[in-house]
Amino acid sequence: MISGNRPLLPKPELKAWVRRHAGILALGLGCLAPAWAQPWTPSTLMQALATHKSAKATFVERKYLAVLDQPVESRGELSFTAPDRLEKRTLSPRPESLVLQGDTLTVDDANKRRMTLSLNSSPEAAAFVESIRGTLAGDLAALQKYYSLELNGSEARWKLLLVPQQARMAKLVSRIRMEGSGTSVRLIVFEQADGDRSEMQITPVPNP
Repeated sequence: MISGNRPLLPKPELKAWVRRHAGILALGLGCLAPAWAQPWTPSTLMQALATHKSAKATFVERKYLAVLDQPVESRGELSFTAPDRLEKRTLSPRPESLVLQGDTLTVDDANKRRMTLSLNSSPEAAAFVESIRGTLAGDLAALQKYYSLELNGSEARWKLLLVPQQARMAKLVSRIRMEGSGTSVRLIVFEQADGDRSEMQITPVPNP
């Protein structure tokens, strides 16, 4: 069910939500993994990512929009706690908080309005979120439910491409590109079907 003063993701606003919150996927996991004895495949990478139960990072996100001459930049903090809690806290230019707990998404915007969404009510949003949750949790099956995967490079420097398999999702996002080293995700790029894109640079915060 959707609650709040207005629906969080009515269909005309779904693409805008993807553009604004794509960066939650970009949570850096902050250490290098040892060399894997197994062949270097998406399954191998997911197994390594699954070993991390929590992580924190700072981010710088730049959104490149066709209607603007300069990218829109934001900065903030990210956190992940296995198996299903994600938080993106934007600090500038305007404070905003996005929390995903289980199948419930909660947004506190700059105007101090709180809105919630059950992912069961939006298949497109659910597919988008699984790109986040599946990657951070190392859940290969969850990713393959919605995306085809292609992994290039080596454990020292890799690129993972997620391409939507569902036509409705493909109308929003053409592909998601992640780059990292070991079990540390350092860059996330969301390429939208309309040509806009967002790029997030991630700096892991070491655990105390």
